[in-house]
Amino acid sequence: MRDLPMGFDERWIPDALTAWDIDTATLTHAPVGFGDHHWRITDTSGWGWFATVADLEHKTFLGADPETVLTRLEGAMDTAARLREDQGLDFVVAPLRSADGSTVRPIGGRYALSVLPWVEGESGGFGDTLPAERRDRVLLALAELHRSARPRGIRELPVGLEGTDLLFSAVADPGGLGDQGPFSTRVGGLLAEHGDVLMERLTGFERGAAGVDRSRSVVTHGEPHPGNLLWCDGRPRLVDWDTVGVAVPERDLWPFADDPEALARYTEGSGLVPDRDLLDLYCLRWDLRDVVEFVDLFAGPHGHGPDTERAYRGLVELLARLEDEG
Repeated sequence: MRDLPMGFDERWIPDALTAWDIDTATLTHAPVGFGDHHWRITDTSGWGWFATVADLEHKTFLGADPETVLTRLEGAMDTAARLREDQGLDFVVAPLRSADGSTVRPIGGRYALSVLPWVEGESGGFGDTLPAERRDRVLLALAELHRSARPRGIRELPVGLEGTDLLFSAVADPGGLGDQGPFSTRVGGLLAEHGDVLMERLTGFERGAAGVDRSRSVVTHGEPHPGNLLWCDGRPRLVDWDTVGVAVPERDLWPFADDPEALARYTEGSGLVPDRDLLDLYCLRWDLRDVVEFVDLFAGPHGHGPDTERAYRGLVELLARLEDEG
């Protein structure tokens, strides 16, 4: 994220970091990723840390209200920590526990802070194509994750999308988005233009989701794309574990759906055979979830900046793709 969170005071971060016994010397906003906000921290001893701030009002995949989102975010971060601590999965870049054992701390009313170790490595972008050797290393890491025991308290994830009520309402009444910010009217126009196909794709997805056999469910990351990978000495490390949960393995595998060699390598490592229909279902789910997230953003107060420009372009591209694929 390039813009600072709305109504956020950076001075809250050093105050909150004392819960981790971190005495902040420098605080630098890191314009990376999309959704959460990040800072690089250096303490007075010269140690580096990575702080992530989540907006509890805009995380629909974790819940419809800030209280639910906070509870589920705490559960996800605890799960990631347990995967690292209890099962020794060294590819998990897990949040650190504060002095009281928690992995998340509420901050500034609508936000939540988590702290991670600073990891030196090569990062990537969402749309990057991995060379075969790196692809195989990621798949072997996913196979190890999918074979792992379920940590205590891990969330059983629904196949269906959460947060779609707003989307249904916005398509039924695009003008109902009002004038919450500079993109509200334009987003309403997009939904009016693409609403029929969007609803067709959404209802088709819901039919498919209702028939999923969840007996094959495993521990999944949720977003193991190149943008959530750090490469350290040729080995992948996965970041952003707020999406972790129990689901069918295809939730993590759909980015490899068009690569039979990759799927075969995954089967060698896991003993599981991906289901073609579920790969397609989760590919569609990814796009629909992004639509939900973008509409949720523009249905509330927002400004004009690099992040909202990027989100609007993403929504335009998504709706056009869903139209073409419909």
